[in-house]
Amino acid sequence: MNIIIQYIKNFLNRSGSYVFLATILGRVLSFIASWIALKFIENDALGVVLFAYNIILFVIPISGFGLHQSLIRYGALAKSSEDKDSILAYVFKKGIVACLVLITIVISISLFINFKFENTLFYVVLLSFTIIPSYLLEIIRAQFRLQHNNKSFAFTEGVQSIILLLSVLVLSYLYKELGYAIALLLTPLLTSIIFFKSLNINNLIYKKTKVINFQFWKYGFFASLSNVVTQLLFVIDILLIGFILSNTEMVTNYRYVSIIPFSLLFLPRVFIATDFVAFTEKIYDARYIFKYIKSYVLFFTVVSILVLLFSWLFSFQILGLLDKEFTQFSDTFIILMIGICGIFILRGLFGNLLSSIGKAHLNYYIATLALVINICANFYLIPKYGIKGTAITSAILMWFTGLLSYLLFIKLYKKLLLKKG
Repeated sequence: MNIIIQYIKNFLNRSGSYVFLATILGRVLSFIASWIALKFIENDALGVVLFAYNIILFVIPISGFGLHQSLIRYGALAKSSEDKDSILAYVFKKGIVACLVLITIVISISLFINFKFENTLFYVVLLSFTIIPSYLLEIIRAQFRLQHNNKSFAFTEGVQSIILLLSVLVLSYLYKELGYAIALLLTPLLTSIIFFKSLNINNLIYKKTKVINFQFWKYGFFASLSNVVTQLLFVIDILLIGFILSNTEMVTNYRYVSIIPFSLLFLPRVFIATDFVAFTEKIYDARYIFKYIKSYVLFFTVVSILVLLFSWLFSFQILGLLDKEFTQFSDTFIILMIGICGIFILRGLFGNLLSSIGKAHLNYYIATLALVINICANFYLIPKYGIKGTAITSAILMWFTGLLSYLLFIKLYKKLLLKKG
Protein backbone atom coordinates (compact mmCIF):
# COMPACT_ATOMS: atom_id res chain seq x y z
CA MET A 1 0.00 0.00 0.00
CA ASN A 2 2.86 2.37 0.79
CA ILE A 3 4.26 2.02 -2.72
CA ILE A 4 0.91 3.13 -4.21
CA ILE A 5 0.69 6.09 -1.84
CA GLN A 6 4.23 7.13 -2.77
CA TYR A 7 3.41 6.78 -6.47
CA ILE A 8 0.42 9.11 -6.10
CA LYS A 9 2.52 11.59 -4.10
CA ASN A 10 5.17 11.64 -6.83
CA PHE A 11 2.46 12.18 -9.43
CA LEU A 12 1.05 15.11 -7.45
CA ASN A 13 4.54 16.55 -6.85
CA ARG A 14 5.00 16.67 -10.63
CA SER A 15 1.79 18.76 -10.86
CA GLY A 16 -0.15 15.72 -12.06
CA SER A 17 -3.33 17.06 -10.46
CA TYR A 18 -3.21 20.06 -12.84
CA VAL A 19 -2.85 17.74 -15.84
CA PHE A 20 -5.74 15.62 -14.57
CA LEU A 21 -8.08 18.57 -13.99
CA ALA A 22 -7.13 20.22 -17.30
CA THR A 23 -7.90 16.98 -19.14
CA ILE A 24 -11.31 16.73 -17.47
CA LEU A 25 -12.02 20.40 -18.21
CA GLY A 26 -10.98 19.89 -21.83
CA ARG A 27 -13.36 16.97 -22.29
CA VAL A 28 -16.27 18.80 -20.66
CA LEU A 29 -15.79 22.02 -22.65
CA SER A 30 -15.27 20.07 -25.87
CA PHE A 31 -18.58 18.29 -25.28
CA ILE A 32 -20.33 21.62 -24.63
CA ALA A 33 -18.79 23.09 -27.79
CA SER A 34 -20.09 20.13 -29.81
CA TRP A 35 -23.54 20.57 -28.27
CA ILE A 36 -23.52 24.29 -29.13
CA ALA A 37 -22.60 23.51 -32.74
CA LEU A 38 -25.56 21.12 -32.96
CA LYS A 39 -27.90 23.88 -31.78
CA PHE A 40 -26.73 26.50 -34.29
CA ILE A 41 -25.97 24.40 -37.36
CA GLU A 42 -28.15 22.06 -39.39
CA ASN A 43 -27.14 18.41 -39.03
CA ASP A 44 -26.35 17.89 -42.73
CA ALA A 45 -24.12 20.95 -42.97
CA LEU A 46 -22.38 20.15 -39.68
CA GLY A 47 -21.85 16.57 -40.82
CA VAL A 48 -19.86 17.77 -43.86
CA VAL A 49 -17.50 19.82 -41.66
CA LEU A 50 -17.09 16.97 -39.18
CA PHE A 51 -16.42 14.50 -42.00
CA ALA A 52 -13.68 16.76 -43.41
CA TYR A 53 -12.26 17.43 -39.93
CA ASN A 54 -12.05 13.71 -39.14
CA ILE A 55 -9.91 13.26 -42.24
CA ILE A 56 -7.52 15.93 -40.94
CA LEU A 57 -7.57 14.43 -37.44
CA PHE A 58 -5.89 11.33 -38.86
CA VAL A 59 -3.15 13.51 -40.36
CA ILE A 60 -2.50 15.80 -37.37
CA PRO A 61 -0.60 13.14 -35.32
CA ILE A 62 2.04 13.00 -38.07
CA SER A 63 2.29 16.80 -38.40
CA GLY A 64 5.92 17.79 -38.79
CA PHE A 65 6.47 14.12 -39.68
CA GLY A 66 6.45 13.43 -35.95
CA LEU A 67 9.44 15.62 -35.01
CA HIS A 68 7.60 16.80 -31.88
CA GLN A 69 7.71 13.17 -30.70
CA SER A 70 11.48 13.13 -31.24
CA LEU A 71 11.77 16.39 -29.29
CA ILE A 72 10.21 14.95 -26.14
CA ARG A 73 12.43 11.83 -26.07
CA TYR A 74 15.76 13.16 -27.30
CA GLY A 75 15.28 16.41 -25.40
CA ALA A 76 14.80 14.41 -22.19
CA LEU A 77 17.98 12.40 -22.87
CA ALA A 78 20.12 15.41 -23.81
CA LYS A 79 22.59 16.24 -21.04
CA SER A 80 23.42 19.88 -21.76
CA SER A 81 21.07 22.84 -22.17
CA GLU A 82 22.89 23.69 -25.41
CA ASP A 83 21.96 20.29 -26.90
CA LYS A 84 18.37 20.69 -25.71
CA ASP A 85 18.14 24.13 -27.35
CA SER A 86 19.68 22.82 -30.58
CA ILE A 87 17.13 20.01 -30.77
CA LEU A 88 14.28 22.47 -30.18
CA ALA A 89 15.54 24.86 -32.88
CA TYR A 90 15.94 22.00 -35.36
CA VAL A 91 12.51 20.54 -34.63
CA PHE A 92 10.87 23.95 -34.98
CA LYS A 93 12.48 24.89 -38.30
CA LYS A 94 12.38 21.51 -40.02
CA GLY A 95 8.96 20.69 -38.60
CA ILE A 96 7.31 23.77 -40.09
CA VAL A 97 8.69 22.82 -43.50
CA ALA A 98 7.44 19.25 -43.02
CA CYS A 99 3.98 20.61 -42.12
CA LEU A 100 3.87 22.63 -45.34
CA VAL A 101 4.82 19.51 -47.31
CA LEU A 102 2.10 17.54 -45.52
CA ILE A 103 -0.53 20.21 -46.25
CA THR A 104 0.47 20.19 -49.92
CA ILE A 105 0.13 16.40 -50.03
CA VAL A 106 -3.30 16.47 -48.34
CA ILE A 107 -4.65 19.16 -50.68
CA SER A 108 -3.17 17.50 -53.79
CA ILE A 109 -4.71 14.13 -52.97
CA SER A 110 -8.06 15.74 -52.09
CA LEU A 111 -8.27 17.37 -55.51
CA PHE A 112 -8.45 13.92 -57.11
CA ILE A 113 -11.10 12.53 -54.75
CA ASN A 114 -14.74 12.69 -55.76
CA PHE A 115 -16.25 13.42 -52.34
CA LYS A 116 -19.84 12.31 -51.87
CA PHE A 117 -20.86 15.38 -49.85
CA GLU A 118 -20.94 18.87 -51.31
CA ASN A 119 -18.28 21.34 -50.01
CA THR A 120 -16.19 18.54 -48.47
CA LEU A 121 -13.18 19.49 -50.59
CA PHE A 122 -13.42 23.13 -49.46
CA TYR A 123 -13.44 22.16 -45.78
CA VAL A 124 -10.64 19.60 -46.18
CA VAL A 125 -8.47 22.32 -47.76
CA LEU A 126 -9.42 24.90 -45.13
CA LEU A 127 -8.95 22.58 -42.15
CA SER A 128 -5.68 21.17 -43.49
CA PHE A 129 -4.09 24.43 -42.33
CA THR A 130 -4.74 23.39 -38.71
CA ILE A 131 -1.73 21.09 -39.16
CA ILE A 132 0.77 23.95 -38.61
CA PRO A 133 -0.67 25.51 -35.41
CA SER A 134 -1.40 22.02 -34.03
CA TYR A 135 2.25 21.13 -34.56
CA LEU A 136 3.43 24.36 -32.91
CA LEU A 137 1.20 23.64 -29.93
CA GLU A 138 2.66 20.15 -29.58
CA ILE A 139 6.19 21.63 -29.55
CA ILE A 140 5.17 24.12 -26.87
CA ARG A 141 3.63 21.38 -24.75
CA ALA A 142 6.67 19.15 -25.20
CA GLN A 143 8.94 21.99 -24.12
CA PHE A 144 6.93 22.60 -20.95
CA ARG A 145 7.18 18.90 -20.12
CA LEU A 146 10.93 18.90 -20.75
CA GLN A 147 11.23 21.79 -18.30
CA HIS A 148 9.23 19.73 -15.76
CA ASN A 149 6.65 22.50 -15.90
CA ASN A 150 3.56 20.29 -15.99
CA LYS A 151 1.48 23.13 -14.54
CA SER A 152 2.01 25.23 -17.69
CA PHE A 153 1.57 22.10 -19.82
CA ALA A 154 -1.84 21.63 -18.23
CA PHE A 155 -2.59 25.34 -18.63
CA THR A 156 -2.24 25.04 -22.43
CA GLU A 157 -4.99 22.40 -22.37
CA GLY A 158 -7.29 24.62 -20.34
CA VAL A 159 -6.71 27.71 -22.49
CA GLN A 160 -7.24 25.73 -25.70
CA SER A 161 -10.53 24.34 -24.37
CA ILE A 162 -11.82 27.79 -23.40
CA ILE A 163 -10.85 29.26 -26.78
CA LEU A 164 -12.60 26.36 -28.54
CA LEU A 165 -15.80 26.91 -26.57
CA LEU A 166 -15.88 30.69 -27.09
CA SER A 167 -14.94 30.59 -30.77
CA VAL A 168 -17.50 27.87 -31.54
CA LEU A 169 -20.17 29.81 -29.64
CA VAL A 170 -19.54 33.10 -31.46
CA LEU A 171 -18.56 31.91 -34.94
CA SER A 172 -21.15 29.12 -35.21
CA TYR A 173 -23.86 31.59 -34.26
CA LEU A 174 -22.66 34.18 -36.79
CA TYR A 175 -21.48 32.06 -39.71
CA LYS A 176 -22.97 28.58 -39.10
CA GLU A 177 -20.91 25.68 -40.50
CA LEU A 178 -18.23 27.97 -41.97
CA GLY A 179 -17.85 29.64 -38.59
CA TYR A 180 -17.50 26.24 -36.92
CA ALA A 181 -14.74 25.26 -39.34
CA ILE A 182 -12.95 28.57 -38.72
CA ALA A 183 -13.26 27.99 -34.96
CA LEU A 184 -11.54 24.62 -35.34
CA LEU A 185 -8.71 26.36 -37.19
CA LEU A 186 -8.43 29.34 -34.86
CA THR A 187 -8.35 27.32 -31.64
CA PRO A 188 -4.85 25.80 -31.99
CA LEU A 189 -3.63 28.96 -33.76
CA LEU A 190 -4.63 31.36 -30.96
CA THR A 191 -3.45 28.94 -28.26
CA SER A 192 -0.03 28.54 -29.87
CA ILE A 193 0.29 32.33 -30.29
CA ILE A 194 -0.45 32.86 -26.59
CA PHE A 195 2.27 30.43 -25.47
CA PHE A 196 4.75 30.88 -28.35
CA LYS A 197 7.02 33.29 -26.45
CA SER A 198 7.84 30.51 -23.99
CA LEU A 199 9.82 28.75 -26.74
CA ASN A 200 12.24 31.68 -27.01
CA ILE A 201 12.91 30.57 -30.60
CA ASN A 202 14.51 33.86 -31.71
CA ASN A 203 17.39 33.38 -29.27
CA LEU A 204 18.04 29.74 -30.15
CA ILE A 205 20.88 28.79 -32.46
CA TYR A 206 20.99 25.34 -34.01
CA LYS A 207 24.30 23.59 -33.53
CA LYS A 208 24.69 20.15 -35.03
CA THR A 209 24.38 17.38 -32.47
CA LYS A 210 25.09 13.70 -32.96
CA VAL A 211 21.52 12.65 -32.00
CA ILE A 212 19.98 14.42 -35.01
CA ASN A 213 20.25 11.80 -37.73
CA PHE A 214 18.08 9.32 -39.60
CA GLN A 215 17.12 7.56 -36.35
CA PHE A 216 15.90 10.89 -34.96
CA TRP A 217 13.47 11.27 -37.86
CA LYS A 218 12.55 7.58 -37.85
CA TYR A 219 11.65 7.63 -34.16
CA GLY A 220 9.31 10.62 -34.48
CA PHE A 221 7.65 9.37 -37.64
CA PHE A 222 6.85 5.90 -36.26
CA ALA A 223 5.81 7.26 -32.86
CA SER A 224 3.25 9.45 -34.64
CA LEU A 225 2.24 6.75 -37.10
CA SER A 226 1.48 4.36 -34.24
CA ASN A 227 -0.97 6.97 -32.88
CA VAL A 228 -2.74 7.05 -36.26
CA VAL A 229 -3.06 3.25 -36.40
CA THR A 230 -4.26 3.19 -32.78
CA GLN A 231 -7.00 5.67 -33.73
CA LEU A 232 -7.94 3.38 -36.61
CA LEU A 233 -8.37 0.51 -34.16
CA PHE A 234 -11.20 2.39 -32.48
CA VAL A 235 -12.76 3.59 -35.72
CA ILE A 236 -12.62 0.24 -37.52
CA ASP A 237 -15.05 -1.36 -35.05
CA ILE A 238 -17.78 1.11 -35.98
CA LEU A 239 -17.08 0.70 -39.70
CA LEU A 240 -17.14 -3.12 -39.53
CA ILE A 241 -20.40 -3.22 -37.56
CA GLY A 242 -22.04 -1.02 -40.19
CA PHE A 243 -20.56 -2.99 -43.08
CA ILE A 244 -21.17 -6.53 -41.78
CA LEU A 245 -24.54 -6.05 -40.07
CA SER A 246 -25.84 -3.34 -42.43
CA ASN A 247 -27.67 -1.96 -39.42
CA THR A 248 -27.17 1.69 -38.48
CA GLU A 249 -29.02 1.10 -35.19
CA MET A 250 -26.34 -1.37 -34.09
CA VAL A 251 -23.68 1.18 -35.02
CA THR A 252 -25.38 3.69 -32.72
CA ASN A 253 -25.78 1.10 -29.95
CA TYR A 254 -22.08 0.19 -29.97
CA ARG A 255 -21.02 3.82 -30.23
CA TYR A 256 -22.89 4.77 -27.07
CA VAL A 257 -22.21 1.58 -25.11
CA SER A 258 -18.48 2.08 -25.71
CA ILE A 259 -18.44 5.79 -24.82
CA ILE A 260 -17.75 5.34 -21.10
CA PRO A 261 -15.13 2.53 -21.40
CA PHE A 262 -13.16 4.39 -24.06
CA SER A 263 -13.52 7.71 -22.23
CA LEU A 264 -11.77 6.19 -19.20
CA LEU A 265 -8.61 5.68 -21.27
CA PHE A 266 -7.63 9.25 -20.44
CA LEU A 267 -6.52 8.03 -16.98
CA PRO A 268 -3.27 6.26 -17.98
CA ARG A 269 -2.61 9.00 -20.54
CA VAL A 270 -2.67 11.64 -17.80
CA PHE A 271 -0.16 9.73 -15.66
CA ILE A 272 2.14 8.97 -18.59
CA ALA A 273 1.99 12.54 -19.91
CA THR A 274 3.04 13.73 -16.45
CA ASP A 275 5.80 11.14 -15.94
CA PHE A 276 7.21 10.42 -19.41
CA VAL A 277 10.06 12.93 -19.23
CA ALA A 278 10.93 11.87 -15.68
CA PHE A 279 11.35 8.17 -16.48
CA THR A 280 12.97 8.85 -19.87
CA GLU A 281 15.66 10.96 -18.18
CA LYS A 282 16.39 7.98 -15.91
CA ILE A 283 15.82 5.21 -18.44
CA TYR A 284 19.31 3.76 -17.83
CA ASP A 285 18.68 3.59 -14.08
CA ALA A 286 17.22 0.07 -13.88
CA ARG A 287 16.39 0.34 -10.20
CA TYR A 288 14.34 3.50 -10.75
CA ILE A 289 12.57 2.10 -13.83
CA PHE A 290 11.56 -1.20 -12.24
CA LYS A 291 10.37 0.60 -9.13
CA TYR A 292 8.27 2.89 -11.33
CA ILE A 293 6.86 -0.12 -13.21
CA LYS A 294 5.93 -1.83 -9.94
CA SER A 295 4.26 1.32 -8.59
CA TYR A 296 2.34 2.00 -11.80
CA VAL A 297 1.14 -1.60 -12.24
CA LEU A 298 0.01 -1.91 -8.62
CA PHE A 299 -1.83 1.40 -8.75
CA PHE A 300 -3.67 0.64 -11.98
CA THR A 301 -4.41 -2.93 -10.87
CA VAL A 302 -6.28 -1.46 -7.88
CA VAL A 303 -8.00 1.07 -10.17
CA SER A 304 -8.98 -1.73 -12.58
CA ILE A 305 -10.46 -3.87 -9.80
CA LEU A 306 -12.53 -0.93 -8.55
CA VAL A 307 -13.67 -0.02 -12.08
CA LEU A 308 -14.67 -3.62 -12.87
CA LEU A 309 -16.49 -4.06 -9.57
CA PHE A 310 -18.42 -0.82 -10.05
CA SER A 311 -19.24 -1.71 -13.67
CA TRP A 312 -20.46 -5.20 -12.75
CA LEU A 313 -22.68 -3.91 -9.93
CA PHE A 314 -24.13 -0.89 -11.72
CA SER A 315 -23.92 -1.65 -15.46
CA PHE A 316 -27.71 -1.39 -15.93
CA GLN A 317 -27.87 1.94 -14.10
CA ILE A 318 -24.88 3.37 -16.00
CA LEU A 319 -26.26 2.41 -19.41
CA GLY A 320 -29.74 3.50 -18.35
CA LEU A 321 -28.44 7.04 -17.89
CA LEU A 322 -27.71 7.11 -21.62
CA ASP A 323 -30.88 5.32 -22.72
CA LYS A 324 -32.91 2.45 -21.24
CA GLU A 325 -32.58 0.62 -24.57
CA PHE A 326 -28.83 0.25 -23.98
CA THR A 327 -29.27 -1.84 -20.82
CA GLN A 328 -29.68 -4.96 -22.98
CA PHE A 329 -26.03 -4.57 -23.94
CA SER A 330 -24.66 -4.72 -20.38
CA ASP A 331 -22.54 -7.79 -21.28
CA THR A 332 -20.90 -5.82 -24.10
CA PHE A 333 -20.26 -2.94 -21.70
CA ILE A 334 -18.59 -5.18 -19.09
CA ILE A 335 -16.47 -6.95 -21.74
CA LEU A 336 -15.15 -3.57 -22.91
CA MET A 337 -14.43 -2.61 -19.31
CA ILE A 338 -12.37 -5.79 -18.92
CA GLY A 339 -10.53 -4.83 -22.10
CA ILE A 340 -9.57 -1.31 -21.02
CA CYS A 341 -7.99 -2.76 -17.89
CA GLY A 342 -5.40 -4.28 -20.23
CA ILE A 343 -4.53 -0.76 -21.37
CA PHE A 344 -4.65 0.55 -17.79
CA ILE A 345 -2.21 -2.05 -16.44
CA LEU A 346 0.04 -2.93 -19.39
CA ARG A 347 -0.36 -1.21 -22.74
CA GLY A 348 -0.38 2.39 -21.49
CA LEU A 349 2.87 1.90 -19.58
CA PHE A 350 4.93 -0.49 -21.67
CA GLY A 351 4.01 1.10 -24.99
CA ASN A 352 5.48 4.36 -23.70
CA LEU A 353 8.48 2.62 -22.18
CA LEU A 354 9.22 1.16 -25.61
CA SER A 355 9.15 4.71 -26.97
CA SER A 356 11.37 5.82 -24.11
CA ILE A 357 14.12 3.36 -25.15
CA GLY A 358 13.82 4.46 -28.78
CA LYS A 359 11.68 1.59 -30.07
CA ALA A 360 8.63 3.60 -31.12
CA HIS A 361 8.49 1.67 -34.40
CA LEU A 362 7.57 -1.46 -32.42
CA ASN A 363 4.42 0.30 -31.18
CA TYR A 364 3.50 0.88 -34.82
CA TYR A 365 4.06 -2.80 -35.68
CA ILE A 366 2.03 -3.92 -32.64
CA ALA A 367 -0.85 -1.60 -33.52
CA THR A 368 -0.77 -2.69 -37.17
CA LEU A 369 -0.82 -6.37 -36.17
CA ALA A 370 -3.75 -5.65 -33.86
CA LEU A 371 -5.58 -3.87 -36.70
CA VAL A 372 -5.20 -6.91 -39.01
CA ILE A 373 -6.34 -9.32 -36.27
CA ASN A 374 -9.25 -7.00 -35.44
CA ILE A 375 -10.54 -7.05 -39.01
CA CYS A 376 -10.17 -10.83 -39.40
CA ALA A 377 -11.71 -11.68 -36.01
CA ASN A 378 -14.64 -9.29 -36.44
CA PHE A 379 -15.63 -10.87 -39.75
CA TYR A 380 -16.11 -14.08 -37.78
CA LEU A 381 -17.44 -12.79 -34.42
CA ILE A 382 -19.78 -9.96 -35.51
CA PRO A 383 -22.08 -12.22 -37.61
CA LYS A 384 -22.14 -14.72 -34.73
CA TYR A 385 -22.46 -12.45 -31.67
CA GLY A 386 -23.34 -9.00 -33.02
CA ILE A 387 -21.78 -6.03 -31.23
CA LYS A 388 -20.76 -8.33 -28.37
CA GLY A 389 -18.41 -9.96 -30.89
CA THR A 390 -16.79 -6.59 -31.53
CA ALA A 391 -16.37 -6.05 -27.79
CA ILE A 392 -14.77 -9.50 -27.38
CA THR A 393 -12.29 -8.77 -30.18
CA SER A 394 -11.41 -5.34 -28.77
CA ALA A 395 -11.00 -6.63 -25.21
CA ILE A 396 -8.72 -9.50 -26.27
CA LEU A 397 -6.59 -7.16 -28.40
CA MET A 398 -6.22 -4.64 -25.59
CA TRP A 399 -4.73 -7.34 -23.35
CA PHE A 400 -2.77 -8.95 -26.21
CA THR A 401 -1.07 -5.70 -27.26
CA GLY A 402 -0.34 -4.91 -23.61
CA LEU A 403 1.30 -8.30 -22.99
CA LEU A 404 3.26 -8.05 -26.25
CA SER A 405 4.50 -4.57 -25.31
CA TYR A 406 5.54 -5.87 -21.89
CA LEU A 407 7.47 -8.85 -23.27
CA LEU A 408 9.24 -6.77 -25.91
CA PHE A 409 10.19 -4.07 -23.45
CA ILE A 410 11.64 -6.49 -20.87
CA LYS A 411 13.67 -8.27 -23.54
CA LEU A 412 14.97 -5.09 -25.19
CA TYR A 413 15.56 -3.22 -21.94
CA LYS A 414 17.85 -5.97 -20.67
CA LYS A 415 19.82 -5.77 -23.94
CA LEU A 416 19.98 -1.97 -23.62
CA LEU A 417 21.38 -2.20 -20.09
CA LEU A 418 23.96 -4.79 -21.12
CA LYS A 419 25.04 -2.62 -24.06
CA LYS A 420 25.20 0.50 -21.87
CA GLY A 421 27.01 -1.29 -19.05
